Amino acid sequence: MSVVFTDETRERAREIIARYPADRSRSALLPLLHLVQAEEGYVSPAGVAFCAEVLGLNKAQVGAVATFYTMYKRKPTGDFLVSVCTNTMCNVLGGQEVYDTLAEHLGVGHDETTADGTITLEHAECLAACDYGPVMTVNYDFFDGVDASTAVGVVDELRAGGRPMPTRGARLCTLKEMAVQLAGFADERDGAVADGGPGEPTLRGLRLAQQHGVSVPGFDPNTPIRSKAEADKAAAEAKAKAEAAKPAPAEASAAPVKGGDGASAPTNTTPPASRDAQEAQAAGVAANAPAGDGKPAGDEAGAQERNLTEAKAGTDADGVGPADASETGAQK
Repeated sequence: MSVVFTDETRERAREIIARYPADRSRSALLPLLHLVQAEEGYVSPAGVAFCAEVLGLNKAQVGAVATFYTMYKRKPTGDFLVSVCTNTMCNVLGGQEVYDTLAEHLGVGHDETTADGTITLEHAECLAACDYGPVMTVNYDFFDGVDASTAVGVVDELRAGGRPMPTRGARLCTLKEMAVQLAGFADERDGAVADGGPGEPTLRGLRLAQQHGVSVPGFDPNTPIRSKAEADKAAAEAKAKAEAAKPAPAEASAAPVKGGDGASAPTNTTPPASRDAQEAQAAGVAANAPAGDGKPAGDEAGAQERNLTEAKAGTDADGVGPADASETGAQK
């Protein structure tokens, strides 16, 4: 196994794998890629090899996933990833001007990092916040309604060591810290999620509903949410009531239908298939085995079982296993 990654990363990798069933451990690949990015700042060849080995995959399988998603960076990235939306809506509102101003101010282009390693700039096709445009994000936290001047102010504050407060969402963290969260681990910073709130456009529908008295028929917001057992019981009772309300089916006559000559008339009027058609169908079935749930080439059960065993055996002296540790971190 690669010597690049720390013992903490290896322990967290085992914890991630243990979240999934033994025969579905390859589903851990996405959070594992975030995990290696959290240590190196990008998904390096060593990170690809690490993920491949702990999951029993080959590097081509891991690389295919890492190159598909833009959140996985394939070269060193700055502490703060600044993404400016230049798609249609934001562009009409001035998004391209924001991006061009930042590129000139920072002296970098798309997917390039400043010399001090602080800022990586990129233009984004869409940040899914058209009603807040023009928008930009810093490590995926939103700054809404920006213009060229405010955008420059944000990056200058970041380069000076500050942490400007996003318009919506939690307090800013570095890209590596964000990758740890995306891998499924709680943000342990003091007050990390204490700030932020919904934007006014997000609440517009609620405001209009309140203004015009629009509500879901029969909905009482004070009604307590039922437990799963109560919901299942209610569903079973409703199903039984619906079954009881169905009309009884008419009884079929037990006597066979007689033909004109007194013999029983055939009930199946579909003509039998020819011998050639039957043989062709049988040959097609034999040549095309039904699809199974087998793993593709490259998966090694031995590596999966080994990591699951290590995850189960990795409890500490207090009997706290990886899953318990994750819950403890979330509670903190």
